[in-house]
Amino acid sequence: MSIYQVFVINRAGSLIYDWDGKEDSVGVEKTFSYPLDIVLDVLDQKVTVVFGERDGIFLRYTVCAINGISVQGSQVVINGREWSVMDYLSDEANFPVIVRFMPPTISTNEKIILSSTFHSLFTIAAQLSPIPRSSGIEVLTTTQFKLHCFQSTSGVKFVVVGVAGMSGAVEGLLRRIYELYADYALKNPFYSMDMPIRCQRFDDAIKNLIEKHDKHNMVTV
Repeated sequence: MSIYQVFVINRAGSLIYDWDGKEDSVGVEKTFSYPLDIVLDVLDQKVTVVFGERDGIFLRYTVCAINGISVQGSQVVINGREWSVMDYLSDEANFPVIVRFMPPTISTNEKIILSSTFHSLFTIAAQLSPIPRSSGIEVLTTTQFKLHCFQSTSGVKFVVVGVAGMSGAVEGLLRRIYELYADYALKNPFYSMDMPIRCQRFDDAIKNLIEKHDKHNMVTV
């Protein structure tokens, strides 16, 4: 899936809706020989990549399975024996080994903090711009992801985070998300402006829209 996350941020900078496109099937699996050529450490009770990015495995990715067996925290049970993942991967007798990595997840609190921070940066960028009536941050590109933002006339921001190779077609996607917001939130007599959006039909519409966007991109690539 090319879209990782969708955020809707209200006029005050508070997160009122988020959609996470990461699925259980997302991840990177690789067979390693001894010694392991990436550096791992236990962070927040998860075995995490701290050095040695390669083959789609990036920093903060966590080990989720070894030889097809799920990892629980920093422990894994193999052949009836419970191992520390760090100990298992440091024993040459256990190699070659197949390790599956998952990208880092963002907690609800982290999403709230990031939304507030982006709102502040958006405002600062608009004020510092030498161009009158600057639209603020519209695109933010990094080596690992790309962020697109569309601000409505009322000041509500719609943010899409996806793969680094996302194209300009995302602008149309953002406007379509805004239309869904108008249909399912603003036209709802029980919805109050700037309050969190809790509507299953809106969730379903966003999911269907993202799926159609991905299929279209697959056809046009």
